[in-house]
Amino acid sequence: LGENAMEEKHSVFDFLKYDSNTEKKFAEELELDEAVIYAKLPNKFYIDTPLGKYNPDWALCYDNKDYKYIYFVAETKGALGSAHLRPTERNKIECAKKHFACIFDKDKDIGYEVFDTYDKLMNELLNDKK
Repeated sequence: LGENAMEEKHSVFDFLKYDSNTEKKFAEELELDEAVIYAKLPNKFYIDTPLGKYNPDWALCYDNKDYKYIYFVAETKGALGSAHLRPTERNKIECAKKHFACIFDKDKDIGYEVFDTYDKLMNELLNDKK
């Protein structure tokens, strides 16, 4: 698999091929935390947008006393500011937000968000449950 791969224990796959250090760190934290199961989504999982295919990074599932049955599709970006993202990438993410808003009901613990750290994901999950 080369230098950009790591073994996984809580994923649906045995190994993760990561695209960036942000993804690697995110996966390492998933392995240490309490995600029931997670997956780095393969390229064949995509959303058609007017700008082309968009592939979110992760599907996550949690089940604990503070946040139960959360199925989360997340995008990890090293820099979240719109100035740091290419315009096409930023627009594809906006299309994905609208797509998932149509099919996910956040009140039923399902959502799509963009994060640059695992801590920000966990803060979002805990704040949603308050």
